[in-house]
Amino acid sequence: MIDIKLPVPQEIAVIDTDMTEILPIDRKADTVVMFLLEQEERHIIITEAQLRESEQKVSSWAHYISYAHSKYKCPVTLMVTCADTGTATWARKAHPIGLVDHPSLVVSPIVFGPDNVKAITDPEEATENVVLTMFSAFCHVESPEVNDILKALDHALHKIDPETAGELALQTEIGLGKTKATQIWRDLVQASAYRFRSESAQEYIAEVEAKGEAKGEAKSILRILDKRGIPTDQAFRDKIMETTDIALLEDWIDRALDVTTAEDIFE
Repeated sequence: MIDIKLPVPQEIAVIDTDMTEILPIDRKADTVVMFLLEQEERHIIITEAQLRESEQKVSSWAHYISYAHSKYKCPVTLMVTCADTGTATWARKAHPIGLVDHPSLVVSPIVFGPDNVKAITDPEEATENVVLTMFSAFCHVESPEVNDILKALDHALHKIDPETAGELALQTEIGLGKTKATQIWRDLVQASAYRFRSESAQEYIAEVEAKGEAKGEAKSILRILDKRGIPTDQAFRDKIMETTDIALLEDWIDRALDVTTAEDIFE
């Protein structure tokens, strides 16, 4: 297990994961929480799930850390979860940015992987350390044991206050990503008393549902144009699929029925 001392929070607050400023680049960390400590001190914890080695992701990590530190003026710790030992070993390295002999910034996350976080499948053990059990699920998300880990986590969440349980249930779904375990988790929490009761959970669900609706509208536009035999290039299709404004997409659907070229939709 990891032998690293973290600050003991008096209270935990989930904060906005959006790290985007003016640049039109999607920069969202998986989860960002603020530990509210004694004497009004604060500490930001950023968690990221990493599936494979990616030097480009190191740049994103550096941005997350510097942005949060600049915005909140407090210490920031990056935690990375990996589902395989190879990726975890890579992530644990110091990642320097700048001169080889004198880097301006070194990204050095705390890394959880299957080699240092065991599969916690015992409900009582999960109850004693709920957050570690959540990380255990992330690290063993591709393991046959993940089902038992999630059952133990569900049991543990029933033992704490519903508001905190709802937050952790949401963070668990986000951290599991696009894996089969996500549906297993959704089935477990569907009838739970703590299910998505928090305000941030409701906002997240609303955002996911809105994105799903937008994607459906965007696909309808492309389907109409394809059925009418109107050519579309990849840049056009990407622009349609990346649009999330429902009202605008509905307007484009109406235009798609009559336009003679794809670009006429935007006029």
